[in-house]
Amino acid sequence: MKTHHYIFLTTALFVVVFYDQNVGLNLGIIGIIYSVLTFFRTPEKNRTKTFLFLFITSVLSSVAFAWFGDFASFLAVVSSLLLLGYRSKNRRMKILLLIPVIIVNAFTSFCRFFSFDEWLPKKNIPGLCQKIMAFFLIPLILVSVFFGIYSVGSDHFAGLFTNVQFDINFWQLLAMIVLGFFIAFNYWNYTVEKLIYKNNTVLDNDFKERDKVVKPTYSFLDLDTERTSGVISFFTLNILLIFFIITYNYEQFYETVKTPVQLSEETHERVNAVIVSIIMAILVIMFYFKSGFNFDPKAGLLKILAKTWILLNAVLVISAMVKNSEYIINYGFTYKRLGVYVFLVLSLAGLITAFIKIQLQKRNAFLFNTMSWYLYGVILICSYINWRGIITSENMKRKDFVFNYHKREINFNETQLLKYAEEKKNPKLKAEILEKVKAQQNERFFSRLMYYEAIELK
Repeated sequence: MKTHHYIFLTTALFVVVFYDQNVGLNLGIIGIIYSVLTFFRTPEKNRTKTFLFLFITSVLSSVAFAWFGDFASFLAVVSSLLLLGYRSKNRRMKILLLIPVIIVNAFTSFCRFFSFDEWLPKKNIPGLCQKIMAFFLIPLILVSVFFGIYSVGSDHFAGLFTNVQFDINFWQLLAMIVLGFFIAFNYWNYTVEKLIYKNNTVLDNDFKERDKVVKPTYSFLDLDTERTSGVISFFTLNILLIFFIITYNYEQFYETVKTPVQLSEETHERVNAVIVSIIMAILVIMFYFKSGFNFDPKAGLLKILAKTWILLNAVLVISAMVKNSEYIINYGFTYKRLGVYVFLVLSLAGLITAFIKIQLQKRNAFLFNTMSWYLYGVILICSYINWRGIITSENMKRKDFVFNYHKREINFNETQLLKYAEEKKNPKLKAEILEKVKAQQNERFFSRLMYYEAIELK
C-alpha cells in the first residue's frame, strides 16, 4: 500500500470506532491497528531492536488503555506510537528531536495537505476509481459540507428537510473525519526539516576527536585556574552536603513526632528540596564536564570529588525514600506518596547517569538522551500496573481504612472494594459497587473498558 492508502484507511477506521462513542476500547483498537500497520510498512533495515521494542510497547500500551482508559495509559499509547512512527523512518535520529518534529508538522500540515504531488499517486488511477471519485465521492463531500452550513444559516432551508429523518450527527461525523484525517496524515506523511536533521549530531552521546582537545572554557580563565576552581568548588560542596545530610536525617528521624498534617507538609518540602538539589548537582557536573575536563590527565582529583558528590547526593535520595516509606507505613498509601517514589527514582537514575557520563567520558547530551528513555519507561510502568488496586489493597489491611474515600476518589479498585464488602458482610456496600460496574458494562461497545468487563456481576 502507498502512503495515501494508509491515510484513508486509518481515517475511515478512526471514524468507525469513534463516531458517537466515548473514548475507551476504541483508542486501544486504533493503537493496535496503527502499530501493526507501521510494523509491516517499515523497511527491514529500520526494524532495529529499538523499533521492535517500541512495537511491543505500542501494542501493550494500547491494551493498557483498552483496559484502564486513564491518563497514564493514554500518555503511554500516544508516546509509544509517536516513537514507533518516528523510528520507522529515522532509525538514527535522537528521540529528543521528536518534539520539534511534531510541532513543525502540526503547524505545516495544512500547507502539506495541498501539496498533493507529495502524498497522492502521480500516475493515473483506474477509470472506475476515477469515476467513483469524480461522480460520487467529491460531490457527496461537497453537498454534505454545504448542507450543514446552509442548515445553520437558514431556518427555512433547514425546515425543508424536517420530515426527513437522518440518524446521523453531521457535525460530530465531520469532526471525526477531520480529526481522524489530521492524525493519519501527520502520522503517515510527516516530514523532518533539514534544520532538525542538521542538529541531530548535536545530541550525539560521544565526543568527536576534535572535541577531545583540552582547552580552557573561557578566555578570561586559563586551564589550571579553571581546574583548581572546580576542585575547590566540589570540595566545599562535598563538605556542605555532608553537613546537610546529617541535619536532614536528624530532623527526619530523631526530632519530636509531629501531627500527620505537619509531617505531610515537612515531608513534601524536604523531598522537593532533595529533588531541586539533585537537579542543581547534575547541572554543576554538566558545567564542569561538558568538554575538556573529560580528557584532562590532570583532572583526576576533580573527577574523584565530582563522583563523591554524586554518591553523597545518592545517599540523600535514599534518606528521602526511607522517610517516605516510614510515612506510608504510618499513614497508608496515596497517589502523591507513590508519586514521591517516582520523582526520587528518576533523581537517582539521573545521578547514576551523571556518574556514567564522567566515567565513560560522555557528552552532556548523553544525560538528556538517557533520561528521555528513563522517563518513557516510567510512563510505561505507570500505565501497565493497576496502582489504584494496589493502593486500595494495601490500605484495606489498615484499621483506619476509609471505604468512602477509596470508593469516591480512586478508580479501578472495584475488585478490591467488592472483596472488602464481602469480608465485612455488607450487602449495601457491595450493591453500590456493582451498580457502578454495571453502568460501565452497559456502555456502547467501543466506549467500554476491559477492566470492568472482567468483573463478574454476582
